[in-house]
Amino acid sequence: MTATILSPPRRGTSPRTVPVWVAIAAASLPMFMATLDNLVLTSALPVIDADLHATVTEPSWFMNAFTLTFASLMLTAASLGDRLGRRRVMIAGIAVFTLASIASALATTPTALIAARAVQGVGAAAIMPLSLTLLASAVPERLRSVAIGIWSGISGLGVALGPVIGGAVVEGISWQAIFWLNVPVAILSIPLLRFAIRESTAGRPRLDPVGTLLLGGAVFLGIWGIVHGNDHGWTAPSVLGPLVGAGLLVPGYLLWARRRADAVLPLRLFASRSFSAANAIGLLFTLGMFGAVFLLAQYLQVVMGYSPLEAGIRTLPWTAAPMLFAPLAGVLARRVGVRPLLLVGLAAQTAALAWFAALTEGHAAYSSFVVPLLLAGAGMGFTFAPSATAVLDGLPDSDFAVASSANSTLREFGVAIGIAVLVAVFLANGGAITPTGYDGAVGPALLTGAAAVGAAAIAALFIPGRRVAV
Repeated sequence: MTATILSPPRRGTSPRTVPVWVAIAAASLPMFMATLDNLVLTSALPVIDADLHATVTEPSWFMNAFTLTFASLMLTAASLGDRLGRRRVMIAGIAVFTLASIASALATTPTALIAARAVQGVGAAAIMPLSLTLLASAVPERLRSVAIGIWSGISGLGVALGPVIGGAVVEGISWQAIFWLNVPVAILSIPLLRFAIRESTAGRPRLDPVGTLLLGGAVFLGIWGIVHGNDHGWTAPSVLGPLVGAGLLVPGYLLWARRRADAVLPLRLFASRSFSAANAIGLLFTLGMFGAVFLLAQYLQVVMGYSPLEAGIRTLPWTAAPMLFAPLAGVLARRVGVRPLLLVGLAAQTAALAWFAALTEGHAAYSSFVVPLLLAGAGMGFTFAPSATAVLDGLPDSDFAVASSANSTLREFGVAIGIAVLVAVFLANGGAITPTGYDGAVGPALLTGAAAVGAAAIAALFIPGRRVAV
């Protein structure tokens, strides 16, 4: 099976065909690189802290600097892609990401690493949502749900392997190697992208600088306040001020965008029931699941005594399973629609989180976790691909980039909120990062995550019950 590349690389050449799997690889490889780097530092933080002589507050910024720029700029990158060319902007994002990776590897001070990580987030903001947009445009309609399923599986693989690769590289080589690995991936990705994916735009729409500042500022301030809430206190000026600012900017954007067809996030998209419900699912699902992933990864190390690498390996039944089940969900989506798959996937994850709560409070051995880990992983696989498909379902090609970016932004919000909320519940129940400090605290936190994923399952009921035609 082949996909036709309609835009030849040079004027005067004829269109060519490439295998569908090449187009999928071209769109997915840069996305895998960006997803991997979102979590790869989690296992390496203690080593980096010691090597760079970081202060108490600086290690969190090795992660947060990336998250803040990444989440805040995705909609901006989508707008630029619609105007300047999505492939062109994505390639620019890969170049920025790679140069920032080199700067991260060469960093000799915490400040230098934080700055490089922030620039990495800028590059990733142009990679993540545009990769899905370009893939959906390049692959024949009859194969889109399958291609999105494979794309989602590769994205899940990046999430799964981040902590594992980070731990393995740090133990076997050095923390700098984490960033050097991105260079050969980028060298392969750029020519592959130019060869296999045609350029696409949305007809040179006008930019929306005011809306970009309002909405981007809301995302930036909201995540800033959320990630500092537990450390600084939720009523501290450094937390409450940004949260209030974000709360004011959102209605300000709504007032600005309600009569603008060229808004950075057009409000007309929310008239699509599938788009609105899929975004609610994305926010609630990531809130519950990734907050739980954070707590369970710590539980495996602090309570069960595993090293970061050993803990990462033991979560693979959960975090790697989407690589298998997401492509399967993509195949099934064309036959049964996305709603049944989402209901099954979200119900499985809700049950798995409740199961984890019982096992952790009961001090069960790791072997008892394997089945619920697999259940949670299968559920994630049946959620990733159908939710990505539902976001685009029924929308014109010109809206793919902004729709994908909006969904990716909300999912990043969900990750930040999930970690903050579940940790807050953990602390409110007397939790502490000690071998006995999880007793009576981790269970309520995991049940909170289960409730969020259960709410996502309710949102899935509003997905139109029809066959997918992206």
